[in-house]
Amino acid sequence: MRLRELAEQRPLAILTVAGLVAATAAAAAPFSQPVSRAVMGTAVQRAAETVAPPVEELTYELVWVGKDLDGDGRGDFANPTGHQPRSIDAYGEGEFGARRDGGARRHEGVDYAARAGQAVRAPISGYVTKIGYAYADAPNLRFIEITNPALRIAARVFYVNPKVEVGQPVAMGRPIGTAKSLQRMYPGGMTDHVHLEIIDRRGVRIDAAKVITAQYQPVEIAAD
Repeated sequence: MRLRELAEQRPLAILTVAGLVAATAAAAAPFSQPVSRAVMGTAVQRAAETVAPPVEELTYELVWVGKDLDGDGRGDFANPTGHQPRSIDAYGEGEFGARRDGGARRHEGVDYAARAGQAVRAPISGYVTKIGYAYADAPNLRFIEITNPALRIAARVFYVNPKVEVGQPVAMGRPIGTAKSLQRMYPGGMTDHVHLEIIDRRGVRIDAAKVITAQYQPVEIAAD
């Protein structure tokens, strides 16, 4: 590490080292022979490299964290696709409460971007209580409903090719199907996604983005 870089990153350390080196050099040199700046700089550099190891840069990754409803220290929700919510496209945006039909209604879920054919994972643990159709005129676009009786919540994941059956227990984060393409249903700019609805114990739909949040965490790199 260069002296300038060290000074920028650890100013207190470099001042302390410089002071110690200056005092030592001044004490060791005869009164008639002042210590040169070159000698002093070399001494400070060597001392600084000894007491201040290089600062390693941390690498971070984006992870999705679910809210803990029952207080057991573990999250109770998972991102079904692992991707960000759908941003604005030709058909609007995918956040909860977004305007639909010119403002006549509001979006009741959160759209998580997906690649057609990718695995879709259970957003909660529970039992498959229903498999239905997103639209009456689109038999290939289906949804899966999962209910957790202990937490008294339910989740519906739309635009999925189901790989589970009604009555089957599922664990949060486990594959339940694959994402479908929406390009035929919404041509001209719709981002492929799955639509997630979270329903609380009152039967009210809540914002999934408030119980599934993105966080950056440092990546642990194994030593060589």
